Amino acid sequence: MHDITLEPLITEFLEYLEIEKGCSFLTTRVYRHYLNRFHNWLSENSPTTKAEDINLEDVRGYRLYLAHFRNRNGVPLKRVSQSYHIIALRAFLRYLLVKRDIPTLSPDKIELPKQSPRSVSFLDSEQIERLLNSPQISNEIGLRDKAILETLFSTGLRVSELVRLNRDQIDLKRQEFGVRGKGNKLRVVFLSDTAVQWINRYLQSRQDHFKPLFIRYSGGINTGKDGEKMRLTARSIQKIVTKYAKRCGLPVKVSPHTLRHSFATDLLISGADLRSVQEMLGHESIRTTQVYTHVTNRHLKEVHKAFHSRK
Repeated sequence: MHDITLEPLITEFLEYLEIEKGCSFLTTRVYRHYLNRFHNWLSENSPTTKAEDINLEDVRGYRLYLAHFRNRNGVPLKRVSQSYHIIALRAFLRYLLVKRDIPTLSPDKIELPKQSPRSVSFLDSEQIERLLNSPQISNEIGLRDKAILETLFSTGLRVSELVRLNRDQIDLKRQEFGVRGKGNKLRVVFLSDTAVQWINRYLQSRQDHFKPLFIRYSGGINTGKDGEKMRLTARSIQKIVTKYAKRCGLPVKVSPHTLRHSFATDLLISGADLRSVQEMLGHESIRTTQVYTHVTNRHLKEVHKAFHSRK
């Protein structure tokens, strides 16, 4: 009855992720890559590629293959990448069992490898000040870059969320706006007084009526579709952040995500609770937010040493 090979089922699963779960194109593309790798391995190492026949022995063999895998340059897969492959496989098997009623290997029987705690790169308050004050605000580009940096640190936005912002969705009076994050999850984002000030100054300097909040100034002007072609890309934002980090002499590699980490760390060190930070970051699970507790725990140790009466 369920005598179907994996290939069409993988396609169905990816469509399910996109339509039912609201996953982004990037997420489905990554899942496609991981599951196609499993399908190709299974085709070469198993007498059958039917979902019903997948067993723990297959999974063990696949994990061994991932552990020994080398790309064309001889570079192995990182342990976290190996985990992502297994996470994708588990999600696919769960879909087969729950949504398609196909009797296959239970994903609960597949254990994930233990990971060392993720390290979080963030800037301290002095480094943040240096970075935020590095743009020269004598022209429109400098004002734009200043507004971008202030917005990233004020909101903790992902760079993909920042580049999608439009002028008409930002409520500068209320100092907030709505954003649609990962998994189509909606949340309210709040702006600091300083971020509002610089967004205002930047918008007042603009002579155009383009829809995007942050636009490019290089290349030709394209007025079609409300200036959609003028919208800055995520790559452009990355270059802007990197440029100013180098300009002010920061000793660490800085990306837009570093500012997101700095936003979360600053909140927690200042006394915000983990649940509130989870909401502000748009994390689906609090486990994702808990990565920052390693940072704040170190800060608490410093506070204890500095202020506890018995040295």
